[in-house]
Amino acid sequence: MSHEIIVFLVTLCLFLGMLLFLEIGRRIGIRRRKEEGGSAAEGVGAVDGAVFALLGLLIAFTFSGASSRFDTRRNLVVEETNDIGTAYLRIDMLPADAQPALRESFRRYLDARIEVYERFTDLTAAKESLAKGDELQRQIWRQAVAAIRAEGAPPAAAMLVLPALNAMIDITTTRTMAIQMHPPMVIFAMLFGLALAASLLAGYSMTGSRVHSWFHMLGFALVMAVAVYVILDVEEG
Repeated sequence: MSHEIIVFLVTLCLFLGMLLFLEIGRRIGIRRRKEEGGSAAEGVGAVDGAVFALLGLLIAFTFSGASSRFDTRRNLVVEETNDIGTAYLRIDMLPADAQPALRESFRRYLDARIEVYERFTDLTAAKESLAKGDELQRQIWRQAVAAIRAEGAPPAAAMLVLPALNAMIDITTTRTMAIQMHPPMVIFAMLFGLALAASLLAGYSMTGSRVHSWFHMLGFALVMAVAVYVILDVEEG
């Protein structure tokens, strides 16, 4: 199942859950008002305010973290592109007879790296492409070392080609770790729990009006669900 579908289903469940808790809170409030009269809702404003403030703070920090990690991953794409391009250009430093095989290995390596991120939603396929890329890295390194040691190779080739290849190889680990870096699941569990708790309290507070305002209930649940959807989408983007 693709990431987009999973995120949509999760936020849909949250949306429906919030509507349910809004209705439960409203019915609890109606029952309390019948039993205690107008005093049933007194003194709950501070509790509502604290829960909603905590929910807003958690959404803000979660979105900020997701956006920061997204920017990091985007910058690493540019960095890896530059590293591969630099290493490819420095093949010109090697003997002419060694260059065609190395350039072909680079083309295959670039295709493997593109496959990793095109197939990342399929974990098994992504691991296969990642393993293929790792093997091509070792092949490129062996070819480059052999070319540097060959007769006629410029003395500066080792100082220019090998560091560029090393940077190209190292960035793959950095990108892989950046993709796998996410907040602990307890953060998302707390976010969902607070959203449901806020819905319960909001439903309870709506009993002051005799009109059953589905517009406000749907609007509240929809806004919260969209905010969570954006956070989850950016987090995995």
